[in-house]
Amino acid sequence: MKLQGIAAAPGFSIGPAFVMQDQKVEVERKKLLPHQTPAEVQRFTQKVNEAIEQLKVIQEQTREKIGDEQAEIFETHILVLHDEEFVGRIKEVIDQETINAEAALHDVTIELVEFFESMDNEYMKERAADFRDVSKRVMGLLTGAKQASLNDFEEPVVLIADDLTPSDTAQLDRDRVAGFATNIGGRTSHSAIMARSMEIPAVVGLKNVTSQVISGDYVILDGVSGEVFVNPTEEQIALYQEKQVKFEEQKAEYKKYLNSASKTADGHQVELVANIGNPGDALGAHRNGAEGIGLFRTEFLYMGRSDFPTEEEQFKAYKEVAETFGGDHPIVIRTLDIGGDKELDYLELPKEMNPFLGYRAIRLCLDEVEMFKTQLRAIVRASAFGNVKMMYPMIATIQELRAANAILAEVRAEFDEKGIAYNPKMEVGIMIEIPAAVLVSDQLAKEVDFFSIGTNDLVQYTMAADRMNEKVSHLTQPMNPSVLRLIRMVIDNAHNEGRWVGMCGEMAGNLTAIPVLLGLGLDEFSMSAGSVLPARVLMSKITHEQSKRIAAEVLNMETADEIQVYVRETLPVIVEMNG
Repeated sequence: MKLQGIAAAPGFSIGPAFVMQDQKVEVERKKLLPHQTPAEVQRFTQKVNEAIEQLKVIQEQTREKIGDEQAEIFETHILVLHDEEFVGRIKEVIDQETINAEAALHDVTIELVEFFESMDNEYMKERAADFRDVSKRVMGLLTGAKQASLNDFEEPVVLIADDLTPSDTAQLDRDRVAGFATNIGGRTSHSAIMARSMEIPAVVGLKNVTSQVISGDYVILDGVSGEVFVNPTEEQIALYQEKQVKFEEQKAEYKKYLNSASKTADGHQVELVANIGNPGDALGAHRNGAEGIGLFRTEFLYMGRSDFPTEEEQFKAYKEVAETFGGDHPIVIRTLDIGGDKELDYLELPKEMNPFLGYRAIRLCLDEVEMFKTQLRAIVRASAFGNVKMMYPMIATIQELRAANAILAEVRAEFDEKGIAYNPKMEVGIMIEIPAAVLVSDQLAKEVDFFSIGTNDLVQYTMAADRMNEKVSHLTQPMNPSVLRLIRMVIDNAHNEGRWVGMCGEMAGNLTAIPVLLGLGLDEFSMSAGSVLPARVLMSKITHEQSKRIAAEVLNMETADEIQVYVRETLPVIVEMNG
């Protein structure tokens, strides 16, 4: 039997399955008398403090076993337990609704988890896991329930579970757990990120793997393709044993390129940078060989709170990322991209029929001028501490660009008057993600320092196909000829004005797309941290002249499938690297 999920961490595992049945805690709701609530609040506070101490121990163990970046996940969990928006809200519910701590914890957690999971942004959706993990820990302490141990195995197993929390993952013994597969989760979940750091092969999003595998079944887990084979044939086992050997050889080869320049075999150099969602991600990007940050999503600073982040909070976050890389390494910060489907309770945005085409990003910021100015001040201040660049999302017209720059000019004038340090030469660019912007990119290029192509949205707007809708997923192919022609137009128009062009969508890290993008003249590729080294290795094995010939050919082809087949047949190294 073959099951298909999402490849979360590369590698191959072969061995017996161990199905972890998570103990379900039945939440007993008890009505309290008013005079009983202070003692209940005190009981809850005590368990929160115990949970914090447990997390500190796990954090230190993680720091020693895996590294500082992964240990920071538990700092996030500790902060959640210090956050009055979470803990204070639970205490408030205990007091106002006169119910027991377990019921209040359950209700508030459900509320927050549903809030995060309702968002379109995959990164923000996965933050729901933070609240689930923290809540599960505190609930266990309140009820005295014992958690299933993951490490009581006599031989290396493939762990099968509904989900793994970050603390579950951090405590896995690599010698006993060969890989894991879960019903839920995505590539941006903390457990997936940690699995990649720990080099544990993982497949997530299998939906019902726990009901299709029983402990003792022999399984093959393919963390490259996202497949899980249950009770495979001898031939399949032999094939995957060979793949394991090749994969380890490939990893050793990649690491040789950690500090190499990102250039083709004939010397054409580009920038390979990373996409991040919070300051803690910057360290992992640096360790994976990224030359900087091509997209710093700033939405995380605004989420899961009751009011806007202050200028100082934002400044510290931006400055931290700039200092992580230091020197002349570029740090591209995107201004707030929120609204419509990404709701902030304190912003009180109206419900919309089609939030993807609605009141969001720069459209919102140009109305909420004080909110926008606060962020701009923080970014401009941070520019004094590194090679910080800034870009506006969702630009459709030149009027929007000019309006945003006018507000930026006010901030700079204010800093000049007050003598606040900043980099007056900080580059300012825009995201190209709306076809309308592509069509006037010759005009826009005259008024920006750079473009960054956001292919995730550009594809769905070009193809009129919601990228979250599985029924039209066949249309959301970035290698579609119409998308490639738009990309060529953007690059040509920018280069005609002496501007550089980057790309920060998923396409930038796609090995099949990279030769085409090189041939079209893309200057900067921004991708997930784990994609940087494979991209650098591929570039070193092909020439810029090859890429230009490939790009010229594919622009005359009719389908995305035809293009992908042609590129892979022309460059067999891509097939080899994809395993």
